[in-house]
Amino acid sequence: MNLPSNTADRQIILPGRPEITVLLRPSRRASRLFLRISRLKGQVTLSLPLSCPMVQAKNFVLEKESWIRAHLADLPRVAQAGFDRQLPFAGRLLTIAPGAGRQVELSGDRLLVPGRESLVPARVKAFLKLQARLALQEAVDHYSERLGRPYGRLTLRDTTSRWGSCSTQGNLNFSWRLIMAPPEVLRYVAAHEVAHLEQMNHSADFWALVERLFPGHQAQRDWLKRHGEDLHRYQF
Repeated sequence: MNLPSNTADRQIILPGRPEITVLLRPSRRASRLFLRISRLKGQVTLSLPLSCPMVQAKNFVLEKESWIRAHLADLPRVAQAGFDRQLPFAGRLLTIAPGAGRQVELSGDRLLVPGRESLVPARVKAFLKLQARLALQEAVDHYSERLGRPYGRLTLRDTTSRWGSCSTQGNLNFSWRLIMAPPEVLRYVAAHEVAHLEQMNHSADFWALVERLFPGHQAQRDWLKRHGEDLHRYQF
């Protein structure tokens, strides 16, 4: 295919409203042209064989333009944090409102954020991460004690492919967006990852252990499957 080294040339632009950028991803493993759209970021990617001519790639994208636009229109709408906008927290919707003082505070069904509106996204994100750490630390300590196994570090990240993970060294990683889910969903994910301290797999024994630590966990798994993607549409 001989793609140019310039990054801007490694893409195809579909003009229109909105303009769409299709990233090209040539691969030795690709045997055909394949389009992929990220539901979380709305990024359109075309995987293609190394030998594919650029003109063929462009024609393929043009043929699929209607399909691309239809799928992009079906994506969850992005929600920006700002005054008078709503945000899920611990399973309930809060309205972001101007606050006094220096700290973000909860007041009934409102999240009071001090300062000008341009600071709201960063301050709300910092608040969510702090609350997530407190809630996850408490849950992990609880299940770790029940299991009788210590863990290493507890790290928060903004992952899109998984809600939590456990390393072979016993370090636990979680998405801080879990604080937006109902508390029992957060606690299920904590129990799930703690169970990996004993069972580093997803065998029947592992799921039996999860059930022992968190009885009735299937309901929380189902909630994440149905609503988890929605937590990623909030931008900060």
